[in-house]
Amino acid sequence: MEQKKLRSQNWFGRKGKDGFIYRAWMKNQGIPPDMLEGKPVIGICNTWSELTPCNGHFRELAEAVKKGVLEAGGFPVEFPVMSLGETLVKPTAMLYRNLVSMDVEESIRANPLDGVVLLCGCDKTTPSLIMGACSVNLPTLVISGGPMLKGHWKGKDIGTSDVWRFDAASKLGEITSEEFLEAEACMARTQGHCAVMGTASTMAVMVESLGLSLPNNAAIPAADARRKVLSQLSGRRIVEMVRQQVVLSDILGRPAFENAIRVNAALGGSTNFVIHLLAIAGRIGVELCLDDFDVLSRGIPLLANIQPSGQHYMEDLYYAGGLPALLREMQTLLHTGAMTVNGRTIGQNIAQAEVYNRGIIGTLQEPFKPESGIVVVRGNLAPDGAVIKPSAASPHLLKHAGKAVVFENIEDYHLRVDDPDLVIDKDSVLVLKNVGPRGYPGMAEVGNMTLPKKILEQGVSDMIRISDGRMSGTGFGTVVLHVSPEAAAGGPLALVRNGDTIRLDAHQGLLQLEVSDAELADRRASWQPTEKIQPRGYVYLYQHHVEQAHLGADMDFLKGGSGSQVSRDSH
Repeated sequence: MEQKKLRSQNWFGRKGKDGFIYRAWMKNQGIPPDMLEGKPVIGICNTWSELTPCNGHFRELAEAVKKGVLEAGGFPVEFPVMSLGETLVKPTAMLYRNLVSMDVEESIRANPLDGVVLLCGCDKTTPSLIMGACSVNLPTLVISGGPMLKGHWKGKDIGTSDVWRFDAASKLGEITSEEFLEAEACMARTQGHCAVMGTASTMAVMVESLGLSLPNNAAIPAADARRKVLSQLSGRRIVEMVRQQVVLSDILGRPAFENAIRVNAALGGSTNFVIHLLAIAGRIGVELCLDDFDVLSRGIPLLANIQPSGQHYMEDLYYAGGLPALLREMQTLLHTGAMTVNGRTIGQNIAQAEVYNRGIIGTLQEPFKPESGIVVVRGNLAPDGAVIKPSAASPHLLKHAGKAVVFENIEDYHLRVDDPDLVIDKDSVLVLKNVGPRGYPGMAEVGNMTLPKKILEQGVSDMIRISDGRMSGTGFGTVVLHVSPEAAAGGPLALVRNGDTIRLDAHQGLLQLEVSDAELADRRASWQPTEKIQPRGYVYLYQHHVEQAHLGADMDFLKGGSGSQVSRDSH
């Protein structure tokens, strides 16, 4: 292959005052001249932040990447972008996913970079970095931060999914406030993101199944030294990718996206996967729609016995053979010829993979659950679709009809959910409005509403819950999410009233409000939007341009990309 001129040489290879300025100011960091003389410049896009605890170890990973880049003859330069800590950012980290993608895109394009390594771990850091990089389309490789080790509390393994169980137990007086506090330190005991198949782990699996990382990226624990080894090897490989001119669009074809959807199904991945993969596809220019998730997931059972759909943790998946072992078990369902960033196909990468623990990784013939994946439901309540994860749901509720108990917004929910006078029974359907992209704004993870105390006291642990919001990938239950159009945009969800009958049949893909068209028309005529439009700033921009959930909730003007060409040159 003919070696093209390195993009970075448009800065460092210049003659005269421009080249002088570009090189001189870099040299004030103690950089030898030869580093700027034709070596591939590799940007290390780092989402390290002390406000993003999941990514708190990324400085160490960045140093490992730098070693690899230097060993391969490249010049590493680390740069920060806005970091989204899922546990701390308000009103929701999802509000800022698109903003970070803009930060990433413009930082890559504006600077003298030939290739990029994306360091991402906590939920939104992964899709936002990939979205931004896709819109530039340089050689790019992804490193996930890795899951934390599972916690231990009173002789039991615990992880993030137990937060919901602890909360319910606390409400019922089954654990004391002291025990609740003690469990905090026992659960998050090492560096890394959630130890279960939450959204962060789902994103790491997505990265590897798309072919954007080296094999085993998804499951190596953050505390395991092999995470640093993978980072160093990634640093070596990105230099080779630059020399071979392998860009993101060479990896991210339609087969890669189909692989990711099928793998997500087999692992019982987060429903957030849908909204993020749709957004990534929109940036790289691959046609993908909500129904693809239903069609491509159909018939794929749960192969990974990982919480919240199963029993175990991400570190257990790694010890059982990692994602390559699981991919080999389902290789007949995959496009094994899809290329990955290490220059080999998915099929080649998994050819020697082995399963070491059948209690963690099952087979297509003997899975852990027959139903998995993402099911898309539609009807007059969700004309553009909504999603549900059967593997995390109660089987008896996947076909159910009940009376609606409506909360107009999240404040209304918190105010009334534990009111002893709330009219509700175990067959009711909880409905939460105005928590979608525009209405919240940002589409918060509040869809898996905690059940009312009076229902928990009856021994009921699950009810159907419906909203235009999202839920944490660590959550579970019979939860219908991403109802589109959202209530704030005038979707039918806005018209639901207390006592309306709602029918869910996940097997038939149905979500129906049992109210006549005439009655709905009357309600629509008197409906007034309650959405509060922010008067300025990024949130104003977001509310005016964010697309609905079934399109990926990206901003309409960010779809596609502008490439790596700088719009104007300083000389």
